[in-house]
Amino acid sequence: MTQTMPNDDPTAARRRWMAVLARADRAMIEARLQDGPPLPAHVRLRGPESGLVMVRGRAGGTGAPFNLGEMSVTRCSVRLPGGQVGHAYVAGRDQRQAELAAVLDAWLQDPDHAPRLQQAVIAPLEAAQRARRAERTGKAAATRVQFFAMQAMRS
Repeated sequence: MTQTMPNDDPTAARRRWMAVLARADRAMIEARLQDGPPLPAHVRLRGPESGLVMVRGRAGGTGAPFNLGEMSVTRCSVRLPGGQVGHAYVAGRDQRQAELAAVLDAWLQDPDHAPRLQQAVIAPLEAAQRARRAERTGKAAATRVQFFAMQAMRS
């Protein structure tokens, strides 16, 4: 994915950074924030609080929906002094991760800070996630079985 440009759809940009923050663990977020300015003061509007959500699946990806099971999720909502409100839902029970993601969501809505945060936090986290995904894809591809090739070998 490319960097968000000022004329891009703000909803799509926010969806992108929230997805990146939701997939990043706390240590990765804190590492990206270490060299920058301290997080802004914020007021907790909700949480952080942990709970369970039902994960649904579909047979074959398009079939009838079914309940796959429950998953732990932590959510948090914060407000910055400038009025920006940030929200976060993260998998697991790490309340600090949810709060950091919510604060960053609100901070990224500030046009004065967004470009620097995109470059210093979001882009590196997104690149690391792409690299991990590519590594997993490569490992999975190495174990792929070519059934047609196996049938040809038997003949």
